[in-house]
Amino acid sequence: MTDRIAVIGVGVMGETLVSTLLASGVEPSRVVAVEKRAERAAELRERHGIDVAALDDAVRGADLVLLVTKPQDVPGVLEQVGALVAPGAAVVSFAAGVRTATIEAAVADGVEVLRVMPNTPALVGQGVFGVSPGASCGPDRVAAVQRLLEPGGTVVVVDEDDQDALTAVSGSGPAYVFYLAEAMIAGGVEAGLDPATAHRLAVATIQGSAALLAGSDDEPAELRRRVTSPNGTTAAAIETFDSRGVRQAVAEGVRAAAARSAQLSGPGE
Repeated sequence: MTDRIAVIGVGVMGETLVSTLLASGVEPSRVVAVEKRAERAAELRERHGIDVAALDDAVRGADLVLLVTKPQDVPGVLEQVGALVAPGAAVVSFAAGVRTATIEAAVADGVEVLRVMPNTPALVGQGVFGVSPGASCGPDRVAAVQRLLEPGGTVVVVDEDDQDALTAVSGSGPAYVFYLAEAMIAGGVEAGLDPATAHRLAVATIQGSAALLAGSDDEPAELRRRVTSPNGTTAAAIETFDSRGVRQAVAEGVRAAAARSAQLSGPGE
């Protein structure tokens, strides 16, 4: 059982994780956040009932430390508090591109390290969390972290070598969907709809289609075929997409995102 959880970085994603922890059943008294600004600290206390403390005080004695900082800030944080994380505790990094080996080198032997790639739909409890345990992390800790994250959405455990691909599909994926929505709205307006109606139709269609896909045992290609009557309106659209290479462009975009993730992660992954 996790006794005390320190959350380092309580921006949008950090606060989302606080809400996720509380939704998983963690008592607010067991969560301590790190926030220097007095006004923001007061807001966190009032909104969630959690404690707010200085970095050293938050980490000292914590059983679980969540690093929700920018990747470039991780080395400085670890330099300050890496030695304060007690053996038997765990560090979970949400910083993109930071390898578990990097964190393991900054903490004591016996500290378990995991890496997590979240995505922004976690803000509404519909996120994806890609969890990768480091060499020091046992299955019981992985299972415990899964349980803590599940109220925020889907939790998938992957090898760390697969984190770049996961980042390309789910970490960056919401932007692809938003990009599609932009295009659908623009096309609707050009076809004669007012912008508000086009927006409402596009959002509702994407939302409903995602629910249908999630609840079906059929592959996306089969669901698409059911909507696509020969020589019909949908067929005209799909033929246009195919002629413009949309499918290939999306696949290439995912591969480019994975390659960029590997570059940001540096060698060794």
